[in-house]
Amino acid sequence: MNARAYSSKTFAALGVRNFRLYFFGQLVSVSGTWMQSVALGWLVLQTTGSSVDLGYVVALQFVPMLVAGPYGGVVADRRHKRQILYVTQSVSGLLALALGLAVTWHQVSMPLLYVMAGLLGLVNLFDNPARQSFVQEMVGPELIANAVSLNSVLMNAGRLIGPGIAAGFIAVFGSAVCFYANAASYVAVLLALVLMRSADFLPMRTVSRERGQVRLGLAYVNSQPRLREVIVAVAAVGTFAYNFTVTLPLLARTTFHAHSASDYGVLMAAMGLGAILGGLVMAYRARPTTPLLAGLTLAFAVGLTLVGAMPSFTLAALVLIPTGAISIAFVSTANSFLQTNSTQEMRGRVMSLYALAFLGTTPIGAPLVGLVVHYSNPRVGIWMGAAVALVTGLFLARTAMVNREVPLRASAAYQ
Repeated sequence: MNARAYSSKTFAALGVRNFRLYFFGQLVSVSGTWMQSVALGWLVLQTTGSSVDLGYVVALQFVPMLVAGPYGGVVADRRHKRQILYVTQSVSGLLALALGLAVTWHQVSMPLLYVMAGLLGLVNLFDNPARQSFVQEMVGPELIANAVSLNSVLMNAGRLIGPGIAAGFIAVFGSAVCFYANAASYVAVLLALVLMRSADFLPMRTVSRERGQVRLGLAYVNSQPRLREVIVAVAAVGTFAYNFTVTLPLLARTTFHAHSASDYGVLMAAMGLGAILGGLVMAYRARPTTPLLAGLTLAFAVGLTLVGAMPSFTLAALVLIPTGAISIAFVSTANSFLQTNSTQEMRGRVMSLYALAFLGTTPIGAPLVGLVVHYSNPRVGIWMGAAVALVTGLFLARTAMVNREVPLRASAAYQ
């Protein structure tokens, strides 16, 4: 296949005007978000130097999703996603601005950081399922897998760009500039939402407010073995293996004795580079299956094992590139599988359960990993995630064999 045909297939969703606007607006915003993530993690370590405090700050950003994740999905199913995003993106920008002002005015304390982390989590409760299910309204079911993979590329392009800029800003100007830059980046998203053409959106049914909608969403997922098993697998990996915002700064600072935010930024950028490559491969492949997800989970276990075993900072950064590629392939495959195999009326709730499994479990995993690292070292925390990924991959491989002759069911009760 020549380069033009490869490019046409890999970037097919960008041919849709609304998605193209969304993509480039989010690219600016996500870069700012990763700048804030680096600055926030480094700010905690500067304030207390505690891995446990860092774990709590990371965890608090996902507590609302853990406690009320399915409700965020119900709101996404009831209302137009674009309206929800206007609100959530605006509030996120204001919170970033508040963090910047707190640093500038020397008002930073751990209680304040805990409160701000919790408020960010409250916004994400509604923002995440709305963003996830909004993609199909822009591109339709035929391009959803491609769009999800490109969205993964987008998120990790931000991870590649943001930490490097953040490290330089922190070294030269201090942490506050990272928060101000993130606040400004939300303007790009809001502008993209304004410029979208309403007539180009695919018609999507919303559900009326009524009692029992959260329970109905849970029952729907439970009635679909393949959806249920993918969400269980994502929950296991999300809890124990996807704690890079805890393990990587500690690996840089404790294991490799880094004393600069730029070293942490290098590790995050290496993983982001790999994730971009992995996302482009998945955008080309674009057919999510359970056996593929099982293989990616096992490969992720191998990658984490190697990262934890590397004897030097440079080798760890190099191994993070393929590990990042595998990690994003796992995420995009699970995401697109759930979106393409759930009904319109349930998609917001299904994706909220995905967000609960992948992100909402962070309040459990981040403090746990922080404690493990506190009483051992960052390598052990990474290897714990590798062990869970290995068991999860074997579970998915077994269920893929059992369910290969069983079609996904779409009960009339959920149509």
